[in-house]
Amino acid sequence: MAINVALYGPGVGRWSMTERGRPSLWRDATHFAVGASHMCWEGDVLTLQINERAVPHLGRIQGRIRLWPEQLTADIHDLAPAHHWHPHAPTARIELDFQRPDLRWEGHGYLDQNWGEEPIENGFRRWDWLRVEGDGTGDPGAVLYAGMRRDGSPFGLALGFPGDGRTEPMEVPPTQPLDRGLWRVARSIPAEPGATPRVLKRFEDSPFYLRAHVETQIKGRLVRAMHESLDLDRFRNPVVKLMLPFRMPRRR
Repeated sequence: MAINVALYGPGVGRWSMTERGRPSLWRDATHFAVGASHMCWEGDVLTLQINERAVPHLGRIQGRIRLWPEQLTADIHDLAPAHHWHPHAPTARIELDFQRPDLRWEGHGYLDQNWGEEPIENGFRRWDWLRVEGDGTGDPGAVLYAGMRRDGSPFGLALGFPGDGRTEPMEVPPTQPLDRGLWRVARSIPAEPGATPRVLKRFEDSPFYLRAHVETQIKGRLVRAMHESLDLDRFRNPVVKLMLPFRMPRRR
């Protein structure tokens, strides 16, 4: 089990994903803790208290994150027979107050959950994910998935969130390739015909996972969005598995 923390910005970049054993895990209906970090619902706000060590320089990551959902959804979506996704709060307000590093920020947030009855690499070969923030004038935010399951069947899912707790199916746009990462991981992005999507800023570039801020066109609107690509064929590679502890250290 691990709580992943990734902070980006000049002078405040930090990453932590320390795996811990079952004795470090505790949870009930409203609380979840792994080691010294924990999260809990306090009325209508989700509060996360973060106490981790960054990799690779081992500096502390300490602070609080608070998330106020602007809407909550109940729909659970099956990406594969044994793998599920729930966009709990597809739009939210978020507030960060960190002491290490010294960082305070507030803006838009998002909360979802993926889980399954088998390892994720047994269910999928790859996927691309995109989250678009609403424009504030009635055009809802959206989340789009596109990928390939382990059995070779493609899947695609596009949902809008009109703001009343409903999920609104959208037509899945065709995908276009984006430039590969430094490790040559392939990635693609939903984009309407005639659009020219591009990477604005790279956040993560690993042998099997990419995260970036991108620009594309959805429903006739030029949008900037968060994008991720996950290559689970790469993840299964024994050489990549040997590299994981350098980025994801383990503690008993």
